[in-house]
Amino acid sequence: MAEPTPRPAYPTALGASDLRTITLLGHDLAEDIMGSVGFGELAFWLATQRRPTPGETRVFEAVLAALADHGFTPTAIVTRLTYLSAPDSVQGALAAGLLGGGSRFLGVTEDTGRFLHDVLESLDGALPTHEAGWDEVALRTVQEQRQAGKFVPGLGHHVHKEGDPRTPRLMRIAQEEGVFGPHLSLFAAIGRVHPAVLNRTLPLNGAGVCGAALADLGLPLPLLRGFALLARTAGLIGQLAEELRHPVAQDVFLSVDLNNTPVPPDPYAPEPLAQGRRED
Repeated sequence: MAEPTPRPAYPTALGASDLRTITLLGHDLAEDIMGSVGFGELAFWLATQRRPTPGETRVFEAVLAALADHGFTPTAIVTRLTYLSAPDSVQGALAAGLLGGGSRFLGVTEDTGRFLHDVLESLDGALPTHEAGWDEVALRTVQEQRQAGKFVPGLGHHVHKEGDPRTPRLMRIAQEEGVFGPHLSLFAAIGRVHPAVLNRTLPLNGAGVCGAALADLGLPLPLLRGFALLARTAGLIGQLAEELRHPVAQDVFLSVDLNNTPVPPDPYAPEPLAQGRRED
């Protein structure tokens, strides 16, 4: 008689349920988490499978607030236009906006966190212990990027040219909570030294400082953009809620549709892509 085929096992420390209970992260969802754990704390817990400290939660939620909404960015506009086209598909409108989170908008959070982490990894554990040491590392980093013809992620902003107000605030919060780590230290040093290399002063932007803060919290680098998208989801819901009350998508559509100008065909000729990044 053939041996019975063993049932496959799919281990998870996340959600599981039976007839009467639901567990999440080893806790009773209804009794231990609902009404006791905030959404930001839970999102951190789900990603790391460890419960954050109150200080870590405060910094993480400050990041979510910083990235939730930044006005009529492409992500917000496409969400409103998609809802105009398909009002029966809220999920489609939200998805359209989230799909626009890339290297120019929102993706800078991940790009900056990864960039700073790579620089720190190159130090082989020999991290500076004082500001002058961080400035030395930052100066070398900016010089190398300039020589390679590359931008420094998180440096510069198309609107907040004189300083992004989110950056010093998030740094203060991290310092207050004792989680101002090497990624933020290096990012702050880049802000101090880059004028000597670039011959101009650029702001450390909000998406960049968020990436540095998330990396210092020990969150997985491949998921940093995911946290930016988590934050922006709330902002896009706000955009849709406002669109319901005060619609502008129809005006945006008609502005383009009624002002298009026919021109002769222009055969496509590939050109080098610009390396510039924008940030919201």
